[in-house]
Amino acid sequence: MMASSSSYNSPCAACKFLRRKCLPCCVFAPYFPPEDPQKFINVHKIFGASNVTKLLNDVLPHQREDVVSSLAYEAEARVRDPVYGCVGVISFLQRQIDRLQKDLDAANAELIQMSSIQLVNPLQRGGTDHLYARRVGGGGTGFYQPLPSFPDYQYVNRQINRRTQ
Repeated sequence: MMASSSSYNSPCAACKFLRRKCLPCCVFAPYFPPEDPQKFINVHKIFGASNVTKLLNDVLPHQREDVVSSLAYEAEARVRDPVYGCVGVISFLQRQIDRLQKDLDAANAELIQMSSIQLVNPLQRGGTDHLYARRVGGGGTGFYQPLPSFPDYQYVNRQINRRTQ
């Protein structure tokens, strides 16, 4: 969000930090408001005011806000972790994604293993109310849906009629 502070005669955070007069044409003013001086301090510490000025002058005006946002993010990450910066954050998040993917794969494998039983033997259950199941869906996303206790001839006839239509 662009907030030109020079119209209020209050210097932007960059000009205030650099101890210079904030002119109406200040390239920093729209992106470094006086309310957030730490943003410029971090960017200046990592990249230097001269380099940031060159970067902002080299990009189109509609891209400057994104450039400042990226510089501010990288600078803050570098201040927190001088060795890895935002790459350390990205690596941490990638490891977390990999771990969660392994957990999801293990849970899916367990689900497939548990749902692969199509018929429960009535003798094992100790009763005559046995279950049948049918596979719904295909590929790795399919699952088994229990069917009503047989004989439910109306259900069977409905299924046969659906397939023949």
